[in-house]
Amino acid sequence: MEEEPPRPPSFILYLQGQAYAQQLRQLTLWTHHVLLPVYGREVTSSSPWCGRWWEHPEAVAQLHGLWLAWGELTGPGSDLSGPASWHRDYLSSVMDALRNPQGPFAGCKPGMHRPKQTPPIDNVDPFGPPPSSLPPPPPPRPA
Repeated sequence: MEEEPPRPPSFILYLQGQAYAQQLRQLTLWTHHVLLPVYGREVTSSSPWCGRWWEHPEAVAQLHGLWLAWGELTGPGSDLSGPASWHRDYLSSVMDALRNPQGPFAGCKPGMHRPKQTPPIDNVDPFGPPPSSLPPPPPPRPA
């Protein structure tokens, strides 16, 4: 009986519990031993990085996508042009977004992590009926 090839990992934001922890561990190993030693440029105020990047959900999502693309484009069986495609299509855009001064690491400095507050979300279903606390809409104007 022929063995099935291993299934690719699911996107990390869809995972929970032990499955999330295992993916985060693998992502951390790749980030700390491949990505940052090769592509982790100096940290400045105009190009921040957080030493606790795993506490920034946007960074985890962006880095996980970058890692998945790395595996697909540089792993066994990939085309010879895969690494060039990964550099061109994925690396710069992800690192630029993460290291943007207004990005997920804004306010973080070497040795100092600053948690980010998510934008507030009104507790109103935009597709449901209006809440009873709101006044009814005005009647339509005659033409």
